[in-house]
Amino acid sequence: MSIGESKLHSGLLKLRLYGELVMFSHSLFALPFGLMGMLLAADGLPSLHTFFWILVALVGARNAANALNRLIDRRYDAANPRTANRHLPRGLISGGEVLGLSALGFALLLLGAWQLNPLCLLLSPLAVLILVLYSYTKRFTWASHLVLGFACGIAPTASWLAVTGRFAIPPILLSGAVMCWVAGFDIIYATQDVEFDRQAGLHAIPARFGVGNSLRISKGLHLLVILLLLLLPRFLAPPQAALGLFYYLGLLLVAGLLFWEHLLVRPDDLKKVTMAAYYVNQVIGVTLMLFTALDIFIKI
Repeated sequence: MSIGESKLHSGLLKLRLYGELVMFSHSLFALPFGLMGMLLAADGLPSLHTFFWILVALVGARNAANALNRLIDRRYDAANPRTANRHLPRGLISGGEVLGLSALGFALLLLGAWQLNPLCLLLSPLAVLILVLYSYTKRFTWASHLVLGFACGIAPTASWLAVTGRFAIPPILLSGAVMCWVAGFDIIYATQDVEFDRQAGLHAIPARFGVGNSLRISKGLHLLVILLLLLLPRFLAPPQAALGLFYYLGLLLVAGLLFWEHLLVRPDDLKKVTMAAYYVNQVIGVTLMLFTALDIFIKI
């Protein structure tokens, strides 16, 4: 292997490590809902300029927040047997590199907001603040899951503002649904760390209320998701898209996936937590976005 090839290989390996660190594949959680907010606001695709900068801002924000979370939590990750194999505890990536990745992501968010409209630019520092503060919430409140949900739920309203330049009820309902959805599956995921969180003095719903009660809280939050998504079409008015058959079919599929998610985990059997909390939910956002897009582009 030549020197040039060796450098290229090292560079690609480093990019792969960065992608694994920020769990780039998990962009499938909030990103589809951000794009759904955009499609609804524009009743289709907005201009290429708007679409591009919304995408830049969403991807930048999501990966900046994930990288910073890894950096802020690295001491706890190293002490927790479940997370001790992550990149920072193993020394595969330095703290400076992670901080640089986070700074780059936030820079992309601010640049995207500047390119979109004055309201987005004005609100972008608040978005950065929320994304930064989330990583500290487990140190003082068991409601940290709701804060994470709120941070992810910003995406649909932000995309709506990027297109229209004004607030409205539909994106707020969609943001509320995303908040409840993310909080619900994050609670399921946190059931793995009950003992560690208690020993480390970290706050989480499973550590505070126990696994059984936490799974019931998660079910309640996911029921709210369906109710909010059912309300959404009632508040859409021209020039925004109307929603019909395809949207409700997508919502039915989402309800089925959430139902299946809760069948996978029980208080006495948490072996399928990762499948329930991650793999099932990666499908949910994409499913609803695709069926919403079908409704918008294929009028029946």
